[in-house]
Amino acid sequence: MTYKDEKLKEVLRELAAEYFSRESNRLSLITVTGVETYAKGSRAKILVTVMPTTQEAAVIDFMTRNLSDFREYVSKHARMKRVPFFEVAIDIGEK
Repeated sequence: MTYKDEKLKEVLRELAAEYFSRESNRLSLITVTGVETYAKGSRAKILVTVMPTTQEAAVIDFMTRNLSDFREYVSKHARMKRVPFFEVAIDIGEK
């Protein structure tokens, strides 16, 4: 993995953490633990943990509904040639 790929992942992780922290209803703690990129950066998976774990399904649903707005947020706040399409998943490794 190159430095450029690592930098892209870190920028996307920080932007996701900022955006979803601001947009959430704060009934559960959402932590963005990482980002995985695919297809030369055209697709990205946002990995999250949720506390309490009973709220995981609701949080994934909330985040999935807001992915198009998040993509627009990334295009405005990051200097990227091509903004990836996003998906969301629970980070099983952090559990």
